[in-house]
Parts: sequence; structure tokens; C-alpha cells
Amino acid sequence: MKTLALTFTFVFTSLLTLAQEKTGITIEVSIENVTSDEGKVVASLHTPDTFMKGPGIQNTQSSIEDGKVSLTFENVVPGTYAIMAMHDVNENNRMDYQENGMPKESYGMSGNDMSFGPPNFEAAKFEVGEEDLTFDIRF
Repeated sequence: MKTLALTFTFVFTSLLTLAQEKTGITIEVSIENVTSDEGKVVASLHTPDTFMKGPGIQNTQSSIEDGKVSLTFENVVPGTYAIMAMHDVNENNRMDYQENGMPKESYGMSGNDMSFGPPNFEAAKFEVGEEDLTFDIRF
């Protein structure tokens, strides 16, 4: 009887371990030049279909400590993506603009393209394969 109970315990434990296996890669994002600790930083992982069209396929946020933020996207499947991040100073969950159309809040994206004009997926895109990734995004 002890052997049977021990066998069931071993099988059950093995199944739990298999069920918790990683199903995708992890993307770690660091931002170290946030201008103040006021508000929060929000970030979105985008495909070409979601870029600049609303929420990403994964969205995350973080409080700011000493002008630094660390964000994580988990279980990302292989494909082509871009990351957009924004310092949401007033925590209204959207980008605020000046009367002339320029953003009031800092933002950045993977690829760190600092050209004028709206963000561009081609400049921000990266490939996800089988390895975890890390990005440093600048505002």
C-alpha cells in the first residue's frame, strides 16, 4: 500500500512539474532615465496589427524609483514585436498632448528610435525566438 501511495505521489508531482513548464520567453525591459518618480510607467508589447492602435497583446506598468523602472513581459511566443513605453505622470492611462500636437509625457520604444514624427513599427521591431531578451529603453 505504501508503495502504491508513493507511486501516485511521484506521478502527481511529475505532472505538476510538467504543467508549470515555461510556455514562452520572458522579455525584461529597463528604463533608467525617467525624469521624475511622479506617476507610473506603462508599457505594451505590440504586433504589427496592434502598434499605435490601442493596447498591445500584453500590457504592464510599474512605479518609478529613483528615475528607474523594470518591466517584464512573460510567456511571449516567437514572432515579430515592438515595445512602446510611456511615463504616465498624471496616471490617466493615456498620452497627453500639447496644443501643437507634441507629447507632454516622455515615451520610448524598443529600437530607441529618436527621430521626429510618430513612432514607427519598422524602427522598433525585434524578433522573438527561443531565448529570453532584455531591452534598455530610453525616453
